[in-house]
Amino acid sequence: MGNKPDIIRAIVLIFAVGLAITGFTSIQASEDKRADRAAAPAVGFIQSANQGLNR
Repeated sequence: MGNKPDIIRAIVLIFAVGLAITGFTSIQASEDKRADRAAAPAVGFIQSANQGLNR
């Protein structure tokens, strides 16, 4: 019975490390998306500006 707490601690530690890695990668991915949006102009605005007035 002395080994069970060690196994539980190991499982909790593995879960916590996986959760931390997932959190850091999702933060990095969201920062990359923001940088892409800032560099590229909005497509809808460019299309509507190039069409001009339809009368």
